[in-house]
Amino acid sequence: MACTGHAATRGAAEPTSPVSIDLWPSTPPGEGPGPRGPERVSTSGAVSNVSVPRIEIYSPAHPNGTAIIVIGGGGYARIGMGHEVMPTAAWLETQGVTAVVLYYRLPADHWPAVAPFQDAQRAIRVLRAHAQQLGINPARVGVLGFSAGGNLAGIAETRSAASFYRPVDAADQLSARPDFAALLYPVISLEQPYDTTRSGRELSTQADAAQAYSVQLHVTRNAPPTFLAQAKDDPIANIGNSQIMYEALKKNGVPAELHVFDTGGHGWGMGTPGSEVAAWPGLFATWARRNGFL
Repeated sequence: MACTGHAATRGAAEPTSPVSIDLWPSTPPGEGPGPRGPERVSTSGAVSNVSVPRIEIYSPAHPNGTAIIVIGGGGYARIGMGHEVMPTAAWLETQGVTAVVLYYRLPADHWPAVAPFQDAQRAIRVLRAHAQQLGINPARVGVLGFSAGGNLAGIAETRSAASFYRPVDAADQLSARPDFAALLYPVISLEQPYDTTRSGRELSTQADAAQAYSVQLHVTRNAPPTFLAQAKDDPIANIGNSQIMYEALKKNGVPAELHVFDTGGHGWGMGTPGSEVAAWPGLFATWARRNGFL
């Protein structure tokens, strides 16, 4: 878990220079050859070919103690850093939040389906293990995911007690449960009629993936407070994804807030200024402050 100097993928809105921490002290768990060669970055800033899963931590000038792990989407084939993650990390810094960018392994790169879930669970624990040196409150660690990243964040919040990997060091004695979650145009269900995304196809190398990684099936009273936002006209992830997640949370008595926008489509990141979906950061900040997370 030594801090390293991996270069960050930068977007138009750029956060400060990060501290990088590898998630695993040696070879990551899980069978599978993984990718060869360096990480690839597309013209839009999407990252793939991840062989060194890690977190990159962006600390604000005046941290308020809250840390949020930001998880980009991309159908488990790439990670939307340029359009989704980096602008969001930069905005979180303006709110006093320590933004933590997750570089996770991708099943499309020949990692096993469980690999990204191992990385997300480990990231929460590693972040808590470094809480003091990073100036964060280990009881105010959240996850924020877009699209497939919303699926990953959703499993992290609902299956925090699952043993996705064998413990490797003292960090694995810490809780993997996030204190709150935000899911933006998330892929929630891998079951019909909602299984219309690449996420389900990439995870299907695991025989029980539909049951294991359909988030709504794992909601219990232990799930943390959750913020959801999605557009009705989303052509990739049906709006029903957010609706069934919201219903499962409310059924279990978990505080939840759902914002449904009439227009916006999919993959809007922070949202184009003036668009309906561009309201989500302000709505999220209000919700987080009301619940004591900001």
